[in-house]
Amino acid sequence: MPIDQSLVGRSFPPTKPHEVTEEHVRAFARASGGEYAGGPAPATYPIVLAFDAMNAFLDAEQVDLFRIVHGEQKFAYRRPIVPGDVLTATLSVASLRQIGGADIIGTRSDIVDADGEVVCTTSATLVHSGGAA
Repeated sequence: MPIDQSLVGRSFPPTKPHEVTEEHVRAFARASGGEYAGGPAPATYPIVLAFDAMNAFLDAEQVDLFRIVHGEQKFAYRRPIVPGDVLTATLSVASLRQIGGADIIGTRSDIVDADGEVVCTTSATLVHSGGAA
């Protein structure tokens, strides 16, 4: 069953606050095949929050993660993420189209700090194979 077009423009509740610590950044770097020697987090670190926001969206819309193929991911920074930041992500559905029986879902997640200032915006393209509950 296709995803409902009415989702376009809809925002979902923000993720719970995520405190960026050197330990978390080091574990992320290690898991992604890199090293962390201090300073700003790796450029792809916001995926931690964006993935939480995406999972909340999928749960809210009763879409199975196993039916999703991650097509594209982009990061646009206003400033680096550093240990000590407390961040949340709010996902919005930016676009939706159907091609060949698949839903192509464009999402945007705004990553903000504890003061509500945007630190990074991520965008993703998700390909949904159908079968929403």
